[in-house]
Amino acid sequence: MLIGVPKEIKNHEYRVGLTASGARELSARGHQVLVERDAGVGIGLANEAFEAAGAQIVDSAAEVYGRTEMIIKVKEPQPAECAMLRPGQLLYAYLHLAPDPEQTRALLASGCTAIAYETVTDDRGGLPLLAPMSEVAGRMSIQAGAHALEKAQGGSGILLGGVPGVKPAEVMVIGAGTVGLNAARMAMGLGAHVTVLDRSLDRLKYVDELYGERLTTIYSTRDAIEDRLPYTDLVVGAVLIPGAAAPKLLSRGHLKLMRPGSVLVDVAIDQGGCFETSRPTTHQEPTYEVDGIIHYCVANMPGGVARTSTFALTNATLPHALALADKGAVQALLDDVNLRNGLNVHAGKLTYRAVADALNLPFTPAAEALSL
Repeated sequence: MLIGVPKEIKNHEYRVGLTASGARELSARGHQVLVERDAGVGIGLANEAFEAAGAQIVDSAAEVYGRTEMIIKVKEPQPAECAMLRPGQLLYAYLHLAPDPEQTRALLASGCTAIAYETVTDDRGGLPLLAPMSEVAGRMSIQAGAHALEKAQGGSGILLGGVPGVKPAEVMVIGAGTVGLNAARMAMGLGAHVTVLDRSLDRLKYVDELYGERLTTIYSTRDAIEDRLPYTDLVVGAVLIPGAAAPKLLSRGHLKLMRPGSVLVDVAIDQGGCFETSRPTTHQEPTYEVDGIIHYCVANMPGGVARTSTFALTNATLPHALALADKGAVQALLDDVNLRNGLNVHAGKLTYRAVADALNLPFTPAAEALSL
């Protein structure tokens, strides 16, 4: 198979969809890999490293998209990239379609086959291609929140861990999944007082067994959130409904319960955000203020630590990439129900129900679409 790796074009996005090591694995199986010039240079992967792995360096994204059968990338294709996709071509990337009707319609119109990293599953029902970036984003959420709390950034001027004689910051993490657990771990490591909320008692029990008295676990209700907001310095929104738009957990009215200069970090912004006042931001301009509350809503948080993120992501995505290349997209999808769960678009049909429901578009089951 002829496989293309374009350079990412989102603001301050330096990750790359395939490492030189991954290119070598594909090349060793007889596949040809085309990599856009300087696609990995932002994380220290020089063009020469890809060439030494058997890949060919090409000068433009148009050549990558125009010549290849499968595109491996990181972030969802931008409008100019969607316009280069064609019928029968395979796109393997994060998509986050539920809050993005424009991208969804563009992918449907292209006739391509699009597999979303964030909805591929494993035998335990987990999301193995989302998990590495969730780990990164959870840990980064505390770094970002701590910085935003600094007075020069518009925050209240509170140090997360305090100092002897001065109490630490109060951190509330809403959601005890991979993002939330990693956020809590980092916040505790910096000495903050942490409260984790979730609606799964099993998950709260798991967190409690891990950390005991080092943090507080609370069943998530509107009352529980509202009761804690007046005393909370940093709120991390870490909720996830796979493939679907994130639920709105805080309204604009809730901001009035918080102290001025407090911070909201919305890790769910890729799925539309879990705060009513959230809107996507970039690493270039990561924060904004609403009613005295600082919002951090960067839509590609792991891109801020692009080298770590690239290697963590490609460790997870490479096995499926090899299967797709070896078998071809349709056969690989038919053979593996977990990979098939990642299929969001195929030949002009929307094949992921949560996206179809969120956008009020017709839904076709993946197995049915593949058999047509």
